[in-house]
Amino acid sequence: MLTQDTLTTFRKHSDIISYLEKHKAEDPLFQTALEKYEYEKELLLLQAELVDFQRWVQKENKRIAIIFEGRDASGKGGTIKRFKEHLNPRAMRIVALNKPTEVEKTQWYFNRYIKELPNAGEIVFFDRSWYNRAVVEPVMGFCDKIQYNRFMIQVPEFEHMLYESGTHIIKFWFSVSKEEQQRRFESRLNNPLKKWKFSPVDEKGQELWDEFTTYKNQMFSRTHNAFAPWVIIKSNDKKRARIESIKYVLSLFDYDNKGNNYKSILPDPNIVQRYFRNSIQLDQ
Repeated sequence: MLTQDTLTTFRKHSDIISYLEKHKAEDPLFQTALEKYEYEKELLLLQAELVDFQRWVQKENKRIAIIFEGRDASGKGGTIKRFKEHLNPRAMRIVALNKPTEVEKTQWYFNRYIKELPNAGEIVFFDRSWYNRAVVEPVMGFCDKIQYNRFMIQVPEFEHMLYESGTHIIKFWFSVSKEEQQRRFESRLNNPLKKWKFSPVDEKGQELWDEFTTYKNQMFSRTHNAFAPWVIIKSNDKKRARIESIKYVLSLFDYDNKGNNYKSILPDPNIVQRYFRNSIQLDQ
């Protein structure tokens, strides 16, 4: 739970909040500041829940794999950052693999991911995953049709084996509109601290938008199932995407002390949706 010191800090800010509420109609900056405060407060409460969740994962020797997929600049990295911010680093990992080595190219495709799977009592966040082969690789020409088709046949079986062995797989797709993606690309290029995030693949993201959509839809239709469903996060609003994806994960498990810090851990259905064929996505 949150400490008394933290709760006291919130009370000390009550005068600031009252001031912002009073003046928000006069200046948009006051409204922005108020929204940011409310977001940070809500996030902190949910992060406290995540700490309790992680303790339960450790105690019960659970294995949790959370996959973050989506187009470039869809908010995956920022969401992972908020998930792990206050967790025990000894019982969690972030996996963000580089392109395969020459040796890995000769191995079974899943080899490099199998060794990264969670151990008992561990949460692993995959910042992109084996699903590179379902969307990015075929669009960018990094795999051939035989490799792609083999993957699409094998991946449901692979995930079912993980499920049967007790590994919980949570698959997120962060859905961002074409206009918002372009805005974020431009923001990265104009920010000297974020230029490194813009890659040659990003550069083709807008040009190959329709190709990404085609492969994304094939991935959903062929790899969505009851034991490892796809969950779509509408991420044009990055802050809400972070909050609601955390809620979704917490809502899946009956961990110790659930709800002690955040009472109603139910994700907003306007932001979080299980995939279904006619679901409305931002990146159609």
